[in-house]
Amino acid sequence: MKRKYEGVYILKLQGQDETIDETVGKIAKELESNGAVLEQVDRIGRKEFTHTNHAKQTHGYYVQYRFEAEPSAIREVESHLKLSDQVMLQHYRRL
Repeated sequence: MKRKYEGVYILKLQGQDETIDETVGKIAKELESNGAVLEQVDRIGRKEFTHTNHAKQTHGYYVQYRFEAEPSAIREVESHLKLSDQVMLQHYRRL
């Protein structure tokens, strides 16, 4: 049974907008290839972190996706995106 979800991703900034556009598209394709139906994509933009992480990252680019998917699709997408060098953090919430 499909459910509505919100996924928030923090992307590494490389100083190139093309990299961000490409990564946003790759995440959308990954969701859709696992059966998700995208409803909305919001580019929240660059945000500074209050604390630096182990990789000394001081900021990231936030993107929010709203979609409908099977719960098993979330696990698949999450495991694939963990391997991406461009995705620093991903968080899913059921709506």
